[in-house]
Amino acid sequence: MAIKERVGIVVSNKMDKTVVVAVESRSPHPKYGKIVVKTKKFKAHDEENQCQEGDKVRIQETRPLSKTKRWQVINIMSHSS
Repeated sequence: MAIKERVGIVVSNKMDKTVVVAVESRSPHPKYGKIVVKTKKFKAHDEENQCQEGDKVRIQETRPLSKTKRWQVINIMSHSS
């Protein structure tokens, strides 16, 4: 089975070694066809505490690390200005 990867924006880094990443998905409405943007938040493991709010990051699914944390940060694609 393929390992899931997502790209999103860091919305919170207040926890130790954990960031909250908001991932947007765009899909057409089943009846009306308009593109609907849905946002889902994932808690991801950030071992070195490098991520800042607003950074664009790539996260990868991993084994459960805590009650709600099942993703880890692979790399920081761009830093916030």
